[in-house]
Amino acid sequence: MNNLPASVNRVPHIILLYWVIKIASTTLGETGADMFSMTAKLGYGTTILMFMGLFVIFLGVKLAMKRYEPITYWLTFTATAIAGTAISDYIDRTLGLGYATGSAILITMLIIILRMWYLRERSINVERITTAPAEVFYWLAFLVANTLGTAAGDFVADQLGLGFAASALIFTGSLVIIALLHYFSKTSGVLLFWLAFVLTRPFGATFGDWLTKPLHSGGLNLGTIGASIFFALILIIAAGRETHLERSGRVIAKMD
Repeated sequence: MNNLPASVNRVPHIILLYWVIKIASTTLGETGADMFSMTAKLGYGTTILMFMGLFVIFLGVKLAMKRYEPITYWLTFTATAIAGTAISDYIDRTLGLGYATGSAILITMLIIILRMWYLRERSINVERITTAPAEVFYWLAFLVANTLGTAAGDFVADQLGLGFAASALIFTGSLVIIALLHYFSKTSGVLLFWLAFVLTRPFGATFGDWLTKPLHSGGLNLGTIGASIFFALILIIAAGRETHLERSGRVIAKMD
């Protein structure tokens, strides 16, 4: 009998609860980045440095754990969401490149990272990561995809002039189509995942902006602090639920 331990998976399975937490995290990324950069007046540069620093710290802890643990995973993910929003705004507003140019740059970067990941691992399977190099590529792709999603959402809402509510509905419709393709077609699961991953980000961004922006800008003027607290609570509750399910699964596995 082979007594060697099987490779331990470092990332979660992609189930409905994953997307619930992901949307809460990405919406928090929008409201949280605005809260730090604008409400607290730290600016985009300082906000980027803060949350890129947290991302590096959380990623270091995550890599050292060599397994999937929900709280650490979602702390790392939320750091990429907030940093991604600040980076997107920095590209557009500080560097003056605009959301269209920024989106083009970020799409190119994402394709390069995915290509390098595939060449290194011969797979870009996001549900089965068992090595540190694969997990590094995984998180770099997530960071760029979150930044791209923010730029895409702002491009549709601001540059195309559709507004936050209409943009959120457009992205919701796109996600429904992707879900239908997943269940009722033979479209590549990897392609659909990355489409859904990128599009849930602008959905969260436009929804977050709709909640927080002033009434004259088409928002509900709920403020970045209150909205951030609300989505942080959703994230904590959902992540707690996932932690419970994960630990229950481990107990069952040990009993078997």
